[in-house]
Amino acid sequence: MQYRTMPNSNEKLSVLGFGCMRLPATKGRQASMFSSIDKERAARQIRYAIDQGINYLDTAYVYHAGASESFLGEYVLKDGYREKVNIATKLPCMTINKKESIEDIFNKQLKKLQVKYIDYYLLHGLSGSIWEKMVSLGIIDFMDNIIKQGKVRHMGFSFHGSKEDFRKIVDSYSWEFTMVQFNILDEHAQASIDGIKYAHSKGLGIIVMEPLRGGSLARKIPSEAQKIYDSAPIKRTPAEWALRWVWNHPEITMLLSGMNDEYHINENIKIASESYPNTFNEDDLSTIKNIRNAYISTMKVGCTGCGYCMPCPAGINIPNVFLNLNNYHMFSKNEARLFHMLNSGIQTKDGKAHWTKTCINCGECEKKCPQEIRYGTHLF
Repeated sequence: MQYRTMPNSNEKLSVLGFGCMRLPATKGRQASMFSSIDKERAARQIRYAIDQGINYLDTAYVYHAGASESFLGEYVLKDGYREKVNIATKLPCMTINKKESIEDIFNKQLKKLQVKYIDYYLLHGLSGSIWEKMVSLGIIDFMDNIIKQGKVRHMGFSFHGSKEDFRKIVDSYSWEFTMVQFNILDEHAQASIDGIKYAHSKGLGIIVMEPLRGGSLARKIPSEAQKIYDSAPIKRTPAEWALRWVWNHPEITMLLSGMNDEYHINENIKIASESYPNTFNEDDLSTIKNIRNAYISTMKVGCTGCGYCMPCPAGINIPNVFLNLNNYHMFSKNEARLFHMLNSGIQTKDGKAHWTKTCINCGECEKKCPQEIRYGTHLF
């Protein structure tokens, strides 16, 4: 395993972290932040990854309907594994509206994880407005106190917002690290490469989420993109191209992978051991540029399948709908129609069909979407 150093603490972190938002789900359910965890399989996977040198687990209060933290505490962080790994979790700022809720939730997280302290603690999903709300609720004093009390070792934030807001938040507190969305399609979106370089210049460690865009950069590949990969001087899998491109940036400390398949875990660990900064040549960069253009020309919705929009008040399975919409335009229209009939309208909670025409245009999904997708534009 390769390691990179956090610029403000000299602490070495594995360049590959294990994301616990899409852990393997129980039979018959799609892995997402709201699915039930296949606990035995997930525990085997995570402990295996730690044994291979991964020393960072990323979870959050809301992952797997609130079960991810409890799962780690009960099934993973025992038998000496707590001492082998850094634990990162997040305060759900989107849902907090009372000052008292901040400490209450934090104490619940310590209890669920069964730990005395959290190594890397983040304010979850900040944007400019959410940060302003948290400041008004006294979050700065709270962060100072949990650091002083030894309950958190490193303080950071994850971000979904504009690049202008990102810089303001970076300058608003003595953060040690930040987590941003960054991949070959999102080089100039949200925080952007410019924001990453700015935060790095301020001494922050940079952790990358969604390096494979929710798996869309590694699953079925559009034919035009596949032709580009096939013609590249160096042969790599799509996942390898995408991950190596992120690690090619020297500002990046680590990327997180939501690995829930044994093959993918081994593949990602192998790639992580061989990927170094500033190693892409002009041919490599040209390949990535052409791949980006191939995706952008056919992909209709920038959905990563994270599930933050769920549950839908009308029962629509929104991530499935958008996955199918992209498949319709990028691949086979007949397959997409069949998938839509069998899956897209099904909300697994009640097992009943809820089609897009049942959308009540309440706007709840748009408020929660990290990608700021205008759902109504695509559903109607």
